[in-house]
Amino acid sequence: MTISAIARHNTTAAPATAPADAAGQIRGASRTIGRALAVGILAVAIAGCASHGHKKLGKLERMRTDMASSKVTTIGVNAYLWRATLDSLSFMPLLQTDSNGGVIVTDWYTSPRNPGERIKVTVSILDQDLRADALRVAASRQISQNGVWVDAPVQAATVQKLEDVILTKARDLRRQALPSGIN
Repeated sequence: MTISAIARHNTTAAPATAPADAAGQIRGASRTIGRALAVGILAVAIAGCASHGHKKLGKLERMRTDMASSKVTTIGVNAYLWRATLDSLSFMPLLQTDSNGGVIVTDWYTSPRNPGERIKVTVSILDQDLRADALRVAASRQISQNGVWVDAPVQAATVQKLEDVILTKARDLRRQALPSGIN
């Protein structure tokens, strides 16, 4: 029986049948008040016991928050990696995004500083955890030769640098999302 049900049960008294029974009504009301007071004291005592282990539970709860925050997602992949990837590639036109599959494909991007070269990037987020191996970046590069775009190699350092930028941004987003004092 819940506390409110007990209170309702205890305050519902049988109607008095005669004024001579006034002393009985006073005793009944006194018992009802006593029971309600006992229930209130019991509720306070239980609440006090629950907060007694607060320090131990606080550390465990922070660890749970920390673990859960690395997996925060309402999409099919890690939300921090997803957001960081979109932020990092925001200067490039997007061709395809699939948040459930974790794939972001850009269209060809030509830098105004180097109009004879263009690049296209595909990022795959492979996991719901915020880990370095949950991210795969592939890049294609083309250069213009006599007005025709020709495939050219992409330096491994370029892809590695882009992965590092995305991972750093994702970690920063995660740190910002955690309550202060936990990160």
